[in-house]
Amino acid sequence: MMDLRSLVGLPAVLLLFGVVTVFAQTAEPSVVCETKNGTSCEECLTNVTCLWCQKTKMCITYPVRTILPPHALCPLNDARWGRCWVNFQSLIIAMAVVGGVIIIAFLVCLFCCKCERIGSTRFDAKMDRRANKTKGKQEERKAEMKMRHEEIRTKYGLSGSNPYSKFS
Repeated sequence: MMDLRSLVGLPAVLLLFGVVTVFAQTAEPSVVCETKNGTSCEECLTNVTCLWCQKTKMCITYPVRTILPPHALCPLNDARWGRCWVNFQSLIIAMAVVGGVIIIAFLVCLFCCKCERIGSTRFDAKMDRRANKTKGKQEERKAEMKMRHEEIRTKYGLSGSNPYSKFS
């Protein structure tokens, strides 16, 4: 049974094998793929321009005008290119799953970052309101204390320009 890690890494490995195969093999323009009919898949795929159809056991020139080989030429489940153990149907499914996971992960990250930013602005606004409220209360207390001190000064006759002038 294959686990999730091997399924996620499979398309990357397949893509790497495909790229390595393309660069490692030399295309022989004089050799036509159809001349390799009746041979093995490995023999057919030595030329990168060839496509092996498992069902008909035929070596076909890869139809480059269409991205995927048409079903009439060879069903996707039976088409092999680059490596004999990789069929197009599995490759398409694996790449679609990996692409979907990447897109979903990107959207989740984008959504989480946006929510965090909205939450932090709300939190900052709340903290600013609290700070302003505390500052207002503090200023009120200062004004009350100043008034109380003035009352005490007037009560004891110290409300002049210099409260210590009496003693001199």
